[in-house]
Amino acid sequence: MQYSNPESVPRLADLFSLKGRTALVVGGSGLLGGEISYAFAELGAEVIVASRNEARCGEFVSTLRQQFPGVTAHALGVDITSPASINTLLEQVGEITGGGLDILVNSGWSGRKNTFESISDEDWNNDIEVCLNGVFRTIKAAVPLLKERRGNILTIASMYGHVAPDYRMYDSERFANPPSYGAAKAGVIQLTKYLSSFLSPHGIRANCISPGPFPFESTQKENPDFIARLAAKNPLNRIGRPHELKGAAVLLCTDAGAYMTGQNLCVDGGWAVW
Repeated sequence: MQYSNPESVPRLADLFSLKGRTALVVGGSGLLGGEISYAFAELGAEVIVASRNEARCGEFVSTLRQQFPGVTAHALGVDITSPASINTLLEQVGEITGGGLDILVNSGWSGRKNTFESISDEDWNNDIEVCLNGVFRTIKAAVPLLKERRGNILTIASMYGHVAPDYRMYDSERFANPPSYGAAKAGVIQLTKYLSSFLSPHGIRANCISPGPFPFESTQKENPDFIARLAAKNPLNRIGRPHELKGAAVLLCTDAGAYMTGQNLCVDGGWAVW
């Protein structure tokens, strides 16, 4: 479309607005999912935060409402390893929204640190179940609601979905990155590309973000030498701050990114460039 009148071009404030839209953020009270929930609330969206830990989720949503008094926010429980729990969640979302959903964010995760030597079948299966199978199930259950509003899907992948961990960085099993995690996140990246194709007839966009090193504060305190190695690994020479994921999430989930689908946006300090 050509705009002959500059005044008819959408303004950035409108392109980045989420007023009148509803977002479901699975894992939305966690380290990175929480920042995405805050970003959506700041832009005026109605935010539904879903988590396995219902108590923490409720506390998070209370804080969200205090920070953004005019925003409607909900806390719901979900176990993404359970199809029944996912179906219940989406039924509740449909009741809240009156049918339809604008944004689905998949940011749930749980697992153990492992090396290739230490990982068990149980650990492997758990990571694949949570990080890949649970994402697939949630998206499949949400598609009928997303179709109603030509919504979009954002899934949190990882730099380890497309590059390998450097074994030299890890000095103990406690902080090691397990092979199951990267395998699942690689699956998420490919699933995103697949969905961008096969859901496009319904006007649904699908993208993912691959965060770089965003270690928990507890890890930063417990192993500063490890954190220093993480920081030195990428061109920006530092680890990520959780709020630095907000801009990428907002771009992909607002009209500012309306012509972006099937993309894996790396927010990693340049980790993968060398």
